[in-house]
Parts: sequence; structure tokens; C-alpha cells
Amino acid sequence: MLLLIGIIGIISVLLFDQYVTSKNTQKLFSSIQDIPSNKVGLLLGTTKILANGRENLYYRYRINAAAKLYKSGKIKYILASGDNRKVGYDEPTQMKEDLIKAGVPANRIYLDYAGFRTLDSVVRAKKVFGLNAFTVISQDWHNERALLIADFQDINAVGFNAKDVSKKYGWKVLLREKLARVKVVLDVAIGKKPKFLGEPIHIG
Repeated sequence: MLLLIGIIGIISVLLFDQYVTSKNTQKLFSSIQDIPSNKVGLLLGTTKILANGRENLYYRYRINAAAKLYKSGKIKYILASGDNRKVGYDEPTQMKEDLIKAGVPANRIYLDYAGFRTLDSVVRAKKVFGLNAFTVISQDWHNERALLIADFQDINAVGFNAKDVSKKYGWKVLLREKLARVKVVLDVAIGKKPKFLGEPIHIG
């Protein structure tokens, strides 16, 4: 019985994974030239420094991608969305500081301090910041999940794929992503809400 449950569980994870991957392949772009323009780029947050003290390459590559999109004129503003629930941990402010260092003007950067999860970031972009279309900025596998959420929210979103890291470096993240995909499908199916919403904020 335990073996059967295990097999069913593995098959389910693989099916959810394939569903998320195949849902929005036409909306993912790795080329600046090919991606359509949007007013706002939604930059999905992550920690800058890992527990071992090293720089998080996922973070660095997302900052680089967002700055590149802005400088190319493909987006006019950046909404940096991340976690700020603990004292001394502030992803949005850190992203803003590094975006400014990368050449993005401060007045072109807006912060969402309640982007605790990808679902929160995407839904709040519409419900709080009034965006019905935007460009999601993260690694390709993360963009796939974000675009699935956007679909269920009737948001016209595309994804710009930041540079990814090697499988040797990121295998733990990719393993967690398989499970996150199961959760996101269940969340959108039941209409899961963000932890916080709030007063409307107009970008630009």
C-alpha cells in the first residue's frame, strides 16, 4: 500500500510539473529583442545572501535582467516584490538598492513589501497596484509558475527569463520547485488569496 501511494504521489508531481511547464511556453522570452513591451516589470524577490554567506546567483541574475529590460525600453517601471515579514530582512528595499546601482532611476522603482510568495506577488500586482498586464522577471521555471497564476487572474502577462544557474548549484531549488508546482495548481483551483491586500497604489 505504501509503495502504491508513493508511486501515485510521484506520478502526480510529474503531471503537475508538466502541466505548469506546458501552459505558457509562448509567453516566455529570453531575448530582449523578441519580448513585447509593458509598462511595468514585476521583479520576483529572493534573498541576496545565502545561509553560507555567499551571494545568491538567482538574485544577481534577476537584478541584471530587470535592469537590462529597463535600459532597453521594454519596461518603464519596475515593481520589486518580496518578503519583508521579519525584522532585519527586507527583500524589496535590497532589490531597489541594487537596481539603482545597476542604473535604474529610483523614481522608476516601486516596492511591494508583502510579496511573501509568488502568488501574493502576482495577485497583489493586479489587486493593489492596478496592473492588468506586466512582464514577470525571474528564472524560466519560476516564470512558468507565475504565469499560471496570472492566467487564473485574467492578467495579460509575459515572462522574461533571467539567466539560470547550473543544476549542480541549484538542484535543491529545482527539487523544491516540483513541490511548489503541485501547491500552486491547488491554490489557483481553490482561489487562494494573498496574505495581505491593502489600499490601491498607482504606478507612474
